[in-house]
Amino acid sequence: MSNIELKRMQPGDWAEVADLIYVSTNYWYEAHGHNAIFSGGPEATRLFCKVYEDLDPGHCVIARNPETGRIMGSCFMHPRETHVSLGIMNVHPVYFGRGIARKLLNYIIEFAEQEKKPVRLVSSAMNLDSFSLYTRAGFVPRATYQDLLVPVPKDGLPAFAGGGKVRAAKPEDVEAIAAVELTVSGISRKKDYRYFIENRDGHWSGSVLEGAGGALDGFLFSLGHKLINMVGPGVAKTEAGAAALLHAQLNQHKGRTPLVLAPVECGELVQTLYGWGAKNCETHLAQVRGACAGFKGVTMPCFLPETA
Repeated sequence: MSNIELKRMQPGDWAEVADLIYVSTNYWYEAHGHNAIFSGGPEATRLFCKVYEDLDPGHCVIARNPETGRIMGSCFMHPRETHVSLGIMNVHPVYFGRGIARKLLNYIIEFAEQEKKPVRLVSSAMNLDSFSLYTRAGFVPRATYQDLLVPVPKDGLPAFAGGGKVRAAKPEDVEAIAAVELTVSGISRKKDYRYFIENRDGHWSGSVLEGAGGALDGFLFSLGHKLINMVGPGVAKTEAGAAALLHAQLNQHKGRTPLVLAPVECGELVQTLYGWGAKNCETHLAQVRGACAGFKGVTMPCFLPETA
């Protein structure tokens, strides 16, 4: 469509964007023989608008039909110190195949190029349409993750020995958290860490892993919203440290089944998660367009916020 209008999302667009995310995501999965991702109606996906507008006001791009005024597609973008992250992108099923996703993607690539920063994203390995969209645009897969659903007993996971000293994250940890993520994955996003630790809406929890001399060897946050429950983002220098962090954060969600993304090459960590009853539900790829320092430890991304 040559007459697509791209504009920044306004507060009055939240309801329609939330509905778009809910409908288009569930439609794709159900059309390909899978269960719906979201439940509970667009109230669940409105959380994307809330969190992303808290973090990055005015950075959701929408594609609007100039004739009907209908929102055809949307994509969130997140400028950070070291990179620009491409967040959740959706196109309404009515408008599939009309080049809307490509136009949204090009908008964000141009923004990143003006900022002279690489673009990063995490995308489904099952969705070959999106895989082709991104790789044709120059993105390169850099890591693969197993999506694991972990049922946490009502009385918590069994005791876990080893991995190091884990404690609750505090505001004064922000600089050290940024330093360890820069070491492990080559990125920094201080506003995200502050947002999680401040926890103004009561949905977030965070842990840090103390190493020798009190320096941090890792961190992990999680989201416990009533409709969306997932662990991440976080990093650790070792698999044992990642397991200790996961144990602490999973136990923040007793009686629930949070989603965890674990690097496929971290066999010891994956086996630990299996031992806790984890089951695979999908795989995802971390992709980068531009410079990438590589990963030097364990990275655990998340879909809200998608800022890595």
